[in-house]
Amino acid sequence: MAKRGRATKAKSKVTTKRPGAASTKARPKTKANGKANTKAIARPAAARQQLAQPVLSIRVSSQVTLENWSNGHFGALVGIYPLDLGQLSERAKERALALKDGIGLNTLAGKTEVDQEIVQVARLLARRGLVEYPLTRKGDGHELAVIEPQMADYWPNAAKLASNDTIALSRFAYLRRRGSEMVLESPRAGALVRIIDPAIAAMLTTLAKPQTVGALRKLVGFAGNELLGLLVDCAILFKLERADDDGRRASEGDETLVMWDFHDLLFHARSAEGRQANPVGGVYPYLDSIAPPASVRPSWPGERVDLRAALPAPSETVSSAAKLFRERASVRDHDDQNPITLAELSLFLDGAARVLSRWESPLDLEDGSDGPMLDYTRRPYPTAGSAYELELYVTVGHCKGLARGLYHYDAEAHALTPIPAKSEQFGTMLDFAQFAMGSEAPPQILLTVTSRFARLAWKYSAIAYALTLKDVGALLQTLYLMAADMGLGGCAVGTNDIDLFEKATGLPFHVEGPVGQFTLGRPAATDEASENSPTQE
Repeated sequence: MAKRGRATKAKSKVTTKRPGAASTKARPKTKANGKANTKAIARPAAARQQLAQPVLSIRVSSQVTLENWSNGHFGALVGIYPLDLGQLSERAKERALALKDGIGLNTLAGKTEVDQEIVQVARLLARRGLVEYPLTRKGDGHELAVIEPQMADYWPNAAKLASNDTIALSRFAYLRRRGSEMVLESPRAGALVRIIDPAIAAMLTTLAKPQTVGALRKLVGFAGNELLGLLVDCAILFKLERADDDGRRASEGDETLVMWDFHDLLFHARSAEGRQANPVGGVYPYLDSIAPPASVRPSWPGERVDLRAALPAPSETVSSAAKLFRERASVRDHDDQNPITLAELSLFLDGAARVLSRWESPLDLEDGSDGPMLDYTRRPYPTAGSAYELELYVTVGHCKGLARGLYHYDAEAHALTPIPAKSEQFGTMLDFAQFAMGSEAPPQILLTVTSRFARLAWKYSAIAYALTLKDVGALLQTLYLMAADMGLGGCAVGTNDIDLFEKATGLPFHVEGPVGQFTLGRPAATDEASENSPTQE
């Protein structure tokens, strides 16, 4: 598999050398102001309290230091990495430094030149996931919650809610402890909510059943329409369309969502990049607490049967398959002076993924009657129930006879169909694979394996996502063996950006989304996957 040599998730690229700077360090994360609110429980108020409406602000995350640089630019230091935020007017620089404590989002709606400069800085920081949005009581500054973006381009956009609107908690939403904090999140959400005021958590329990916004306003410590609108925008809450709706599965979206179980969608979103802000890859989180596990399990006690003595001859001389298995290796660097050709790519896909046959069969029901007619295919690799829910998308960086771009592989017609993705999108996909593998250049070909989730979920329900990951493993081994047989260099990539793929193709991540990636090209002569390489896989 691919390696991922980084200790923390990269938030920004170094765009300039850091000039001398006068800095303002962002404050550490703070707790709720004041003592615990003993009345912060979700119950109707005896006399409705007139609480000040909360204010939503934007501020930089705690790892960010804002700076005025000596070259006249305004910048930020993210850990040890400088980020150039452009050249601002002196008034804008002074105001931008206030982002360390927070600037009300409503104040950014102005049309003065300074307002526009601040919005530009805020947007640049937001696109890199370097901000958060505290919700505080106007007047006393009591912090109710903090919105933490999970997608780099998240920007809060509260949905408009009326008193007679009925809302409910999404079945994909969950509340959990993170260290000493409580966070509310969902795999569908572009942001999570760090809950500080316990009245909010109490209110959420009432939303297990649909409630009108008017009824929620009568609760003690009601956090205001702003928070409810933000939660609706994040799909943590959803608005019911009919008065008699009970808020069950079918109420929450299209039929593709109906077939998703909570644990499957969560695993899909949290085991890839693009919809979470957690560090991904080789971060070695237990370096200081647990010794690295051994590569080979210690032998069980007892008398062993020596299988080597039973071999009639070295296995690679008896079986061509065994020889091929031994030749399989992860090749991360390609020879761009002699790229893969269209003919080789065609032969590779024909041998590894093409539809070999197709047939139909009626579904046998338990009462002996026939259900709907189901169609099946046969391909070179196995899948659960012959579902073949996996699709291949080909991102071409360098291929003789084929233009750069993003294509879908039609496994039945054995053809490539171009997808009108922007050049920067498929270029970023290639760059992402290069970074994930730690290679010297982008791959010549990137194969993105997607799953049409409904194809498996329609039959297998709770184990559908586990099955599609098993199918991916079978396909990746098939791709490896085909590459080895043709003398090409292939490498599985350990992670992918599901949000980037959605933007490039227009396919919602829960309808058809990436579950694996594989690079392919002409091996470089000095590739690391040699006989003595410690990183050979």
